[in-house]
Amino acid sequence: MTNPSRSYPDLHDHIAALEKAGQLIRVDRQINKDTEMHPLVRWQFRGGIAEKDRKAFLFTNVVDSKGKKYDIPVVVGALAANREIYRMGLGCELDQIDATWMKAMAHPIKPKLVDKAPCHEVVIMGDALNEVGMGLDGIPVPISTPGWDNAPYTTLSQYITKDPDTGLQNMGNYRGQVKTRRRLGMNPSLELRPGIYAHWLKYKARGEKMPAAVVLGAPPAITFASTQKIPESMDELDVAGALVGSPINVVKALTVDLLVPAEAEIVIEGFIDTEYLEPEAPFGESHGHVNLQEYNAYMDVTAITRRKDAILTSIISQVTPSESSLIKRVSLEPLLLHGLREGLGIKAVKRVSLHEPLTNLRKVVMLHMEKGAPRTEVWRSMYGLVSQHRAVGKFVIAIDEDIDPENMDAVWWALSYRCNPALDVEILKHRDQGHGPRSLRNGGEDASILFDATLKEPFPPISLPKREYMEHARKIWEELGLPELKPQAPWFGISLGEWEENFDVMAKRAVESDYWVTGDIIAQHRRNDLTMNTEVRRLKPKT
Repeated sequence: MTNPSRSYPDLHDHIAALEKAGQLIRVDRQINKDTEMHPLVRWQFRGGIAEKDRKAFLFTNVVDSKGKKYDIPVVVGALAANREIYRMGLGCELDQIDATWMKAMAHPIKPKLVDKAPCHEVVIMGDALNEVGMGLDGIPVPISTPGWDNAPYTTLSQYITKDPDTGLQNMGNYRGQVKTRRRLGMNPSLELRPGIYAHWLKYKARGEKMPAAVVLGAPPAITFASTQKIPESMDELDVAGALVGSPINVVKALTVDLLVPAEAEIVIEGFIDTEYLEPEAPFGESHGHVNLQEYNAYMDVTAITRRKDAILTSIISQVTPSESSLIKRVSLEPLLLHGLREGLGIKAVKRVSLHEPLTNLRKVVMLHMEKGAPRTEVWRSMYGLVSQHRAVGKFVIAIDEDIDPENMDAVWWALSYRCNPALDVEILKHRDQGHGPRSLRNGGEDASILFDATLKEPFPPISLPKREYMEHARKIWEELGLPELKPQAPWFGISLGEWEENFDVMAKRAVESDYWVTGDIIAQHRRNDLTMNTEVRRLKPKT
């Protein structure tokens, strides 16, 4: 029986198209996934490379710090290193991205169930997962921020779960800590209200473990849908189908009652424990700081299935701009604009622009207003923006159409000469801090407000690889004859005071590919008396 027919590109089609278009760099020399891979690609985000000149990287000769060789290539930057790459994955022109997303949200297409799937060409289950190289240790998951992360983490990993009451599936992109051959950690980022957490609470109330499937690599439209905050009443696979204009092929998972993309590269099946939590992180997060240890859930792996020619996808996140921020920005801006113009009927708003460098999209937002828009509509727009998303809009700036929101000098000019703070500033209190380092000041509450933005308390490290790894990666960059780098501060991670000696020990193990030791130690600290995202540093030792 042949593989099911489809009218949309899978990841292999997409990579071939990128290479043909000159958007992909193939690296055939040996690359260490734990110390070299992400620092190397990171340089195009911290080295003065214009967005249009960033590329996808395909690594075909992957090893770890112990010299272990992997038979699965790794691709980084293949979804959103630049807008052209994103456009190619979505299959539309740049000026049609907004309309494509609006149509997809309005007219979702249900997936098509098939019997045979490429993602089941290789199947590993049961005791076979315990064999060397047959479990998670056979997947070349890279370390994102060497020197800070305590293990490799899946970064472009779509967790699929199902509401036990309604049967509706949810697919969201969350990080996954590789802990042992058969144990994968996870962090659902509760401040973003993920659907997976609502499912987890329901299974916990039932006293049952939660079935889950983790997709590592899929047709681009599926990845794009999974990275956006879509209403919980919608299935991301339905939206993905609408993005490409045809049903997405899905197949039944082998050990859990879930549907997974038939053209997925790798699928990890298992059950997420709902009784015990265990320490997870440190890990460099997309808000630009290292996320310190928290108690979070973990998944016991029951099966790993994959294509024979599987390619692992990894994404550059952490300090923005990054692939992670661009993949969100391209679709989040039109979704927010749609909410204002269609949801609230504010036609005077012409554009929503999310500031990307360092601030990671959500904190600084510019609203392009129609010339002569009534003052009431200007204020209604700003109030409406912050009410749409609990983590968006710490600074919301309404600007005229003659101000370029991409030029912050122009925005500051508008603020300096067109804004009277005594008349034109409002403060909205009692807001959530949103995505980022958690401060206990003001009882943990934040505000939409202009204020002194200097550091007032110790923060976790900047989530970039330590200097030694970036400098080593720069030498490789230059050996490969890649474009001249123009380092932009910060281009390596430094500590800002919130860091413990034992984190250094874990990070050292990680870059030496000894993170399994950390996984075993972490398991000794399991607790069943805590909630998700409980920070380890806030706890007293359990007696």
